Amino acid sequence: MNKLLWLLVFIPLSACTVSRTTPPPTVKAETTPVLSPAENTASPTAPVDLFGTKLLPPEEPPAFAVQEFRTDFTRHTVHYSEILSGGVPKDGIPAINEPKFLTIAQADQWLKPNEPVVWVSANDENRAYPLQILTWHEIVNDTIGGLPLAVTFCPLCNTAIAFERTLDHRILDFGTTGRLRFSNLIMYDRQTESWWQQASGEGIAGHYAGQYLIYYPATIVAWQDFRERFPDGKVLSRETGYNRPYGRNPYIGYDDINNPPFLYDGPPTPQTLPPKARVLAIATPNEAVAYPYEVLSQVRVINDQVDGQPILILWQKGVASALDTSIISEGNDVGSAVAYSRLLDNRMLTFEWSNEQVRDVETGTIWDIFGNAVSGPLVGRKLTPAIAINHLWFSWAAFRPDTRVYTP
Repeated sequence: MNKLLWLLVFIPLSACTVSRTTPPPTVKAETTPVLSPAENTASPTAPVDLFGTKLLPPEEPPAFAVQEFRTDFTRHTVHYSEILSGGVPKDGIPAINEPKFLTIAQADQWLKPNEPVVWVSANDENRAYPLQILTWHEIVNDTIGGLPLAVTFCPLCNTAIAFERTLDHRILDFGTTGRLRFSNLIMYDRQTESWWQQASGEGIAGHYAGQYLIYYPATIVAWQDFRERFPDGKVLSRETGYNRPYGRNPYIGYDDINNPPFLYDGPPTPQTLPPKARVLAIATPNEAVAYPYEVLSQVRVINDQVDGQPILILWQKGVASALDTSIISEGNDVGSAVAYSRLLDNRMLTFEWSNEQVRDVETGTIWDIFGNAVSGPLVGRKLTPAIAINHLWFSWAAFRPDTRVYTP
């Protein structure tokens, strides 16, 4: 590649843990250089500043925040007036800090084939985090393949995002603040009680204000697809230490495209799409693109370029919405969307939807939703994932109103 991108980061499923706010270095395609923590440069997977971040003059902190937190509220990058209460106090939605995991066979006793799970892979370990659990906890502090990660989900924005938890040579543990900004989850770390915007990974208040967490690939897929692809995978257990009605949706009808967002008090949403339209979003400092699910469900495969980088977008049916009916498995089929680099061995591939399969034109190889070549000349090879995030349009547009909406 000519340059490495912010959300559009092409990496193997392992990563270094150096975080900075300076732009990432130039690297070759499909490589992830390991940098010494002492080097004054960015991790190749660290997001750069897309939002013109700078510290703002002191303001009155959000209501009751001083009583609940030991955060240094004199340091902040957003106006506190933009932060609203979500109706619960600090840790009122409890993060999972000591997650337990089940085998595929054990989890298959209570997960339905079409249920949405968040797939995360690190160092050959593959784990599934069911949204029927994440909806009630929003954060899982985990270590996968030796890599400390936070797997997060904001139901109001439909954003499933994973972050590396190592920053400044320490491992952070995350909890929920009970606050929202633009309807999006605000997390805090228990080490410094800095506040973090889930959608952007930005530290918005406290010691780490202006810093960014490192994104890590996380994709919503159907349980049946994860089960079949990773027979040795692990699944987050419902034995969380909390009594919650897992499998039920507390946000019934929330993703109805005709309903307004809940507790949204942000910039006006561009009318390019309905506010509740589902999109897969990819961004760089120079360009942001949203791929509407409505379009994806029709074309299935998109060959595109974002800021000059060739990417592949795939959509596959069979994933229930976690924000529709009271029983998640009965939700509307919204499908799953994923993104990969189209570069393989420095060769750019072109993909098409042919005979109900994803096929590359150059070799005729067939590929699955996980980026694996399943038959043909390239069988056994794997595409490099790009970090692309599911959003509801209003949520993404609040942070990147300059977004290009993809049209065929």
